[in-house]
Amino acid sequence: MKFKAFLTDNGISLLEKRFLPALDKMGKVCHLYFTRDHTIFLHNLLNADGIQSIAQFRKEALFDDYRISSQNDDRIAFTIDLSLLQRAIRSSVSIYAEMGSGDAVGNAPNRLQIKLVKKLPANSNQPLPFLTFESKGYKSAVIQDVPISKPLSRADVLELQSALDMAQDLPRTLVQVPDLNQLQNYVDRMKHVGDLLNVSISKYGDLHVQISTTLITLGAEFRKLLVLGEQVEVPAEDQDQDQDLSAQSRAQRAVQRGDAQIVQVSMKHFAKSLQCHLAKPDCAFYGIAQEGACLTVIFQFFIPGSRQNDKSISLHCRLPVLDPGTS
Repeated sequence: MKFKAFLTDNGISLLEKRFLPALDKMGKVCHLYFTRDHTIFLHNLLNADGIQSIAQFRKEALFDDYRISSQNDDRIAFTIDLSLLQRAIRSSVSIYAEMGSGDAVGNAPNRLQIKLVKKLPANSNQPLPFLTFESKGYKSAVIQDVPISKPLSRADVLELQSALDMAQDLPRTLVQVPDLNQLQNYVDRMKHVGDLLNVSISKYGDLHVQISTTLITLGAEFRKLLVLGEQVEVPAEDQDQDQDLSAQSRAQRAVQRGDAQIVQVSMKHFAKSLQCHLAKPDCAFYGIAQEGACLTVIFQFFIPGSRQNDKSISLHCRLPVLDPGTS
């Protein structure tokens, strides 16, 4: 089992400044999964507890000179503490910067190499696995070791891959929320009211979030959003009564017609998913899986300087549903 690669400047920036801060909010420990073509960070895919998050990068988005080999079809996975990974990259970047990028007489530039190794820690008779960062310059090298779990067995890798494949299923209707900051502001006010959040999504392009207690009901409605997948026109009778209908009534009528789904999720999970704004997505899509199985949030990233989707990067979350909901 071997893995080594060199982090590119773009890869360092993506991880250090954007994705690792966001993923750390999802949970301190995650699976890191290397394949021939991708690097994937996975939270809670092998258990039903908590929010699931999947951040996937094509190898070219993070690395060059990427080499992997294993008896598990060139797939390697293990668990890692994200705070330790962040610290190692940050420290390596600092050292990397101090070393400079080569000298005036054409010596090789510094490069940040990452590789899997086994080492014998002090006061131990058993070698342990590490993910090692090596800042290599012309005259010196600085090495930092991040402890990891024992790499997953073939059976566990297959189970992880199967869970990943299942988690890629998309809801039939997705609505785009272009302004996550606005949604974040609403949720910041609502999360002090209660623990359970009702979320409804219609094929008209409406997203309605509401929290209720015996004393108060507080909600927010986003209307006429961009719809991907199954969509329908707003019924004429609703258009005629638009000014008279409350947001709650609109959502209930859409559910009764079969034009919307509603689920209940943990306010804590919903607020946590919004922390993915730290990865600086350009927009987000919300959808409810078939049979109300989960609430899915897909974050979209554009190629810098364009409005084209960057297919080398993907990030999405799946929030467990507390109530079966209505479809």
